[in-house]
Amino acid sequence: MEFRPCIDIHNGKVKQIVGNSLRDQGDFAKENFVSKQDAAFYGKLYKSCGIQGGHIILLNSKESDYYEASEKEALKALQAYPKGLQIGGGITDENCTFFIEKGASKVIVTSYVFKDGHINYENLEKITNKVGKENLVLDLSARLKNGNYYIVTDRWQKYTNEMISSKLLDNLSQYCSEFLVHAVDVEGKANGIEENLVSILGQWGKIPITYAGGVKNFDDLKRIFELGNNKINVTIGSALDLFGGNMEFSKVVEFCSSY
Repeated sequence: MEFRPCIDIHNGKVKQIVGNSLRDQGDFAKENFVSKQDAAFYGKLYKSCGIQGGHIILLNSKESDYYEASEKEALKALQAYPKGLQIGGGITDENCTFFIEKGASKVIVTSYVFKDGHINYENLEKITNKVGKENLVLDLSARLKNGNYYIVTDRWQKYTNEMISSKLLDNLSQYCSEFLVHAVDVEGKANGIEENLVSILGQWGKIPITYAGGVKNFDDLKRIFELGNNKINVTIGSALDLFGGNMEFSKVVEFCSSY
């Protein structure tokens, strides 16, 4: 189990937010933490620790007045840790190579691929052909509905009809090298993980998967290891001391590397 750090950027600042509070209207999000440090600080820190596979997420829409400021922050992190961080948020076939050239190790895509409630295979093939399967991560951020987990898009505001299942993961893994899965209903709440979702992912586990959402303590990390059959990597946001929480960054890194 690897620890995969994050840098979430909203309205030009590194933040931790409550995931299901995010709204395009008014660029609103309920904030847990707003960092006094810029994104480069976190990029340098993760580089100094030799941690690979972390991700930067731009939480503003491309139409937002804040998008340019958020992108500027993201580029600082990429410059601080070239080829050490992935980036997502507004990625399409038109800008994916830009971020790779600016130092992203991989690009992360959701809304461009999941359109009008379904997988848009034309767009999926376009972006895979553009950056290569090895440089593409699909974000399967999910919310619970009628007892199942469905992929949500547009900064977690819209449900698709695509349900997380072994069949879906098998299908999509032909086009990408990793999955990033935010458990949106618990994202940013540091109040416990979505155990059923972790189990579904761990039972599959054919390519690297990073789980994010709800981690509050080291017991949660143990549960991810157990339920995920040691096939699931983990991101911690609001519970991490870097973002105002109680879990010490150095101890988290040590804990995950011991499994």
